[in-house]
Amino acid sequence: MGLSNESLQKISSSVGLEGTGERFSTPLIYRFLEKYVPSLLRSVTNVHIRGAHKVPTGGAAIFCGNHLGNLDPFVKILASQRPIHFMAKEGHFEKQPNRFVMLSTGQIETFREDGGRDALARAVDVIDSGRCLGIFPEGTRSRRGSPPLLQSAKTGFARLAARFPQVPVVPITMSIGARDFMPPGSKFPKPWKRIELIVDDPITFAQWAESAQGGGIDDEWVDELMAQTIEEQQASMRVMYRKFADQFIETLRIRGAP
Repeated sequence: MGLSNESLQKISSSVGLEGTGERFSTPLIYRFLEKYVPSLLRSVTNVHIRGAHKVPTGGAAIFCGNHLGNLDPFVKILASQRPIHFMAKEGHFEKQPNRFVMLSTGQIETFREDGGRDALARAVDVIDSGRCLGIFPEGTRSRRGSPPLLQSAKTGFARLAARFPQVPVVPITMSIGARDFMPPGSKFPKPWKRIELIVDDPITFAQWAESAQGGGIDDEWVDELMAQTIEEQQASMRVMYRKFADQFIETLRIRGAP
């Protein structure tokens, strides 16, 4: 028996994430570029995508994958075939022309000193507006010099998934060649390098939470959660976020994330 809509609403409210109340829209320049640039990039790069048909074609979605190089967002947009608004560290917004590119494509500036609270609120706006959000679960680009390059996950993306338990989370694994495309410290990409991406079946937090292999919870568990103090609720949900995040990272590893 699945979780009831009432239970899902209770889980969503227990997360404690709210948007700014300001509607989010994809900038006009991004909508224009998205129509033409992906086909151009596909013609001049050696990117191979498996499972692109699994990408939701409409409505809000959360795209998550491993992070190996500075051009990863562009490669993931090729796989999504839709505009994605990524949460990105403040350093990407500091200098031109990077700042212009980030702002004109609606990327979300994350200030790490405040724990990314403002960015998470804007991320809520993106999903509330039916747009696509992009998050790197590891929190930052892997700087490891040798495998395993995949890092442990932060739990911010799991909180967002729980806040919107019926919005699909789309796993995108960058396996072969991701770092070779533009190695750390390089100023120019190597478009001839082969990159392989794998798009897996989207999963919602609701599907994961009620699965015995996932959260393994039911309406009774949610009722018990609601009877707890706020602090106890937050502690219980943190356990769920961590489990979701760890299982997601394990999925990326199994699918070939180096």
